[in-house]
Amino acid sequence: MFKELTIFEIMNEISNKSDKTVMEIESTNNPDVKNLTLKSGNWSENEPWFVVDEKKKLHTMMSMKSLNKIIKNFKATQEDNFNLKLEKIIWQNTPIDFQDVLLVATDEIKSMVAQGERKVKITNADLDRLIKKIKKNHPNLFFNIQDLHFMSKERR
Repeated sequence: MFKELTIFEIMNEISNKSDKTVMEIESTNNPDVKNLTLKSGNWSENEPWFVVDEKKKLHTMMSMKSLNKIIKNFKATQEDNFNLKLEKIIWQNTPIDFQDVLLVATDEIKSMVAQGERKVKITNADLDRLIKKIKKNHPNLFFNIQDLHFMSKERR
């Protein structure tokens, strides 16, 4: 079991620096009103602010600008991850010209999105099927390993 931390232990967990804004929410006689007490830091624009509720649970507050920035960074990371997965699957299928396959795949994905086929994220399995479809429809973009006989019996 975990020991329940006091407000001061929670504040120490956050940071030993005094520049972190930590507040505590306290109940009042009116159930619609709560007191917010500054425990450390200041009311500056430094973000995030940490809030400890009446049950000693820690919460964070930040501006919409900061939240939007986090979401934007998350989306960029998600896009980078998707592109890396796509590149990996293309390389696994032995392309003759990687850029040509990537261009065809990108056009196919754009077409799928434009047709509304993908309102959810495209998974690895979807990418694998896509590249197999491209390989079937455009066999000239890929090496056929079965046609490459380095040490065939006929050459010996």
